[in-house]
Amino acid sequence: MSELPAAWVVAGAPGAGKSTVARLLLASVRPVPALLDKDTMFGSFVAAILAASGRAAGEREGPWYDEHIKVHEYGGMAATAREIRSCGCPVLLSAPFTEQIHDPGRWQSWVAALGGSVVRLVWVRTDADTLRQRLVERASERDSAKLAAFGKFAARMQLDVEPVAPHLTVDNRLSAPADLQSQVSALLASLAG
Repeated sequence: MSELPAAWVVAGAPGAGKSTVARLLLASVRPVPALLDKDTMFGSFVAAILAASGRAAGEREGPWYDEHIKVHEYGGMAATAREIRSCGCPVLLSAPFTEQIHDPGRWQSWVAALGGSVVRLVWVRTDADTLRQRLVERASERDSAKLAAFGKFAARMQLDVEPVAPHLTVDNRLSAPADLQSQVSALLASLAG
């Protein structure tokens, strides 16, 4: 197979609305991509690793997490995506991917790890007020450390910084000018035209 089916990468801060945007894309894109959601794939495993390592259950960001867990989550997602694509099925990956989308070299390495070819980045834009509200409302234990040090977390997520990687933006701020369905429809129409 010379050209692999597309890989869609839905990225943005935890709580930005990636899962919602992914569902909207999955309802519209044909053929339907296989969904690879980081939390679905690795959530319980990460909880077990954190507990076995004596770490807080909500520690889902930071240097220790990046070095000991995230590198393996993202590596597993990339290998799975590449394998699925090699069998002729498109994929949609959903996770923050903050470092990958904000560093050109890391983005190129990430695209290669996914198998190259067509990789479409959809960035879910949010702001600090919207993000804080969503994290509080979803009341997940995995967000406890984020909320406890929200200023540091928001800065680390680079909320106000557009990705350097080529991307399409879906605005999910409370002040967004259009609803998500309309934005996703327009995004797909722009790719078709």
